[in-house]
Amino acid sequence: MADVARAAGVSGTTVSFVLNENSGQVISLETRQRVLDAVETLGYRRNYLARSLRTSHTATVGFVTDEIAIEPYAGATILGAHEAALAQGSLLVVVNAGRDIRTLRRSIDELLHRHVDSVILAILGTRRITVPDNTKSVPTVLLNGYVMGGLLPAVLPDETTGGRTAADMLFDVGHRSVAFLTGPTASWATRARLTGFRRAVAAHGLSLDDQTILHGDYRIDSGYDLTQLLIAHGRLPSAILCGNDRMATGVYLALSEAGARVPDDVSVVGYDDQPQLADSLHPALSTVRIPYYQMGRWAAEQLLAGDVQMLPPRTYLRCPPVPRSSVSPPRR
Repeated sequence: MADVARAAGVSGTTVSFVLNENSGQVISLETRQRVLDAVETLGYRRNYLARSLRTSHTATVGFVTDEIAIEPYAGATILGAHEAALAQGSLLVVVNAGRDIRTLRRSIDELLHRHVDSVILAILGTRRITVPDNTKSVPTVLLNGYVMGGLLPAVLPDETTGGRTAADMLFDVGHRSVAFLTGPTASWATRARLTGFRRAVAAHGLSLDDQTILHGDYRIDSGYDLTQLLIAHGRLPSAILCGNDRMATGVYLALSEAGARVPDDVSVVGYDDQPQLADSLHPALSTVRIPYYQMGRWAAEQLLAGDVQMLPPRTYLRCPPVPRSSVSPPRR
C-alpha cells in the first residue's frame, strides 16, 4: 500500500479510504482516480485476510446446493448470484452438497470455518426442506425451497401466476379446449401451476369440464405417452399445455408420428424455458421462463445488503412468457 501511496502522491490513509470505499471521507474524483491508476499500474492486490480481521467480514457468500449444480438451470442461478456478489466486491463460493442432511450440515460447517459472511441454500425442485441448525450461524436465504414457519426467508418462482400465464398464451389466441399434461400430483410446482391454469380458464369464461388434465412425471417419454393416449381416445384438442419443456419435446414427437403439425394442427406451450431445448425445437417452443438468474441475483443482493431479518418468509418472482413459433389461433 505504501508503494501505491508514493506512486499516487497521497498518504497511505487516503489509499486505504479509496480501496475500502469509505463513504465517510471526502476524497476528490481526481485523487481517487490517481490512486486507482497507481493500483492498476503496480498490480496491487488487497489483503482480504487482514481486512477480515479488522472488520469481521470476509466478503464471501457461500452458495450451497443439493443437486442444482448438475442441472441445466444451475448456470443461470449461480451466474445471477455471482454477478451480484462481484458488483459489490464479494466472492461467491459454490458447494454441491447433495440431499443428505448430514452432508449438507458438513458442507455448511466447512463454509463457516472459512468465515463466509452469509449463505444461499439452493434447492432442485421447489419443495419444503429441512435445514441443519448451523444455518442459524450466519444470514441465510433459501432459493427455490422453503421451511415451515418461515424461519428462513425464501425466494421462489411465482408458479401460480406462471401457470396462468402459460394458459393465457393459448386462450388469448382463441383456443377453448386445452389438454394440460402436467407433472406429479405431489409436486409443489404442479399444484401451483394447476391453480393458475384453473384461474385462466375462469378468467376467460370457459368451463373446466371442456379442458383435459393428465398427470405425468416431467420426462420426455411422459409427454409422448400422454399425447398418444389423447390420440388413441380421439381427444386430441387444438392446444396442449405441457408441465415442462421436456414433456413438450415428447408431445412434438407423438404429434409428428400422428401426422399432426405444430402449430397448424395443434399449438403447444411448454414451461421452464430450458436452455438449448425450448429454442432448439422446430418450431421453436413457446414457453414460460422460471427466473433462475433473477432468483440467484436477488438472494445475493439481499444478503449483501444486510437486511435479511426484514424479509418476508417468502418472496415470489415473476415467471414471464417466452412466445416463439409453436402457438397459432385454432383452425375454424
